[in-house]
Amino acid sequence: MTEKKERVRKPEWLKIKLNTNKNYIGLKKMMREKNLHTVCEEARCPNIHECWAVRKTATFMILGKVCTRGCRFCAVQTGLPTELDWGEPERVAESVEIMGLRHAVVTAVARDDLKDGGAAIFAETVKAIRNRNPGTTVEVLPSDMKGDYENIRLLMDAGPDIFNHNVETVRRLTPTVRSRATYDRSLTLLKRVKEIAPDTPTKSSIMVGLGETKEELLETMDDLLAHDVDILTIGQYLQPTRNHLEVVRYYEPKEFAELRKIAFQKGFQHCQSAPLVRSSYHADEQVSEASKRRREQYEENYIQNQPVTK
Repeated sequence: MTEKKERVRKPEWLKIKLNTNKNYIGLKKMMREKNLHTVCEEARCPNIHECWAVRKTATFMILGKVCTRGCRFCAVQTGLPTELDWGEPERVAESVEIMGLRHAVVTAVARDDLKDGGAAIFAETVKAIRNRNPGTTVEVLPSDMKGDYENIRLLMDAGPDIFNHNVETVRRLTPTVRSRATYDRSLTLLKRVKEIAPDTPTKSSIMVGLGETKEELLETMDDLLAHDVDILTIGQYLQPTRNHLEVVRYYEPKEFAELRKIAFQKGFQHCQSAPLVRSSYHADEQVSEASKRRREQYEENYIQNQPVTK
């Protein structure tokens, strides 16, 4: 008789404050009306209530809600996508306008069924947001698009303010955690983006609690820096369902603080590191100074051009 493995218990301090105020309810209603998907919902992000109800931000997930990959950490539905909606970029841009976002994050399911990996719709979404919301900065978070250089260039020609692509975990665990993606291809993708757009900040994220060692985490930091990555986010892996990878251990808040300190010492320009940090967490704080100036200049001009009321 085999002994049943005991599950690691979630610590008491790792609690999520729920806030379903009118902002949260209104955003959820709008997403359904516009037939839009968010990674906040599909990936069961623990920060959805803070972002939707308090910060009034969201990460849009384009190219449908069915992913061609089945990563063992992710709750997004896996299968063969049938959706390719060219009206989606304009609906996202309209929603950004309605929400009054200063910074919009656009991610997507992996679309290995498409020749360009979805790069064209990504680019059109960035352009549509800019056309309708010239003061909004835009961050993109695509899959590796199978490492195709032309697909990467097509997306970067749209001029996103931040390019984000996650390595997710350390080299040793990548084959177990991620589906079809490779550690080195993700690093190469980030390097190529920097070659195409040297002034665009690049960003990546690591989950902890999957069985990695501290030495492996430090090695991953070094690998990202060697591929010119500017921004790092580190967060606790949380098992979305019992069918996904189990948590090996929960890191203490002081360990996240230590990793953040090390990241800055090693040379990252910005690092968010805490239990509930996710790739898009407080993303509006991470744009380049040039992007911030463009946004602030637009806001200043907008205020100056408003009619004076008596």
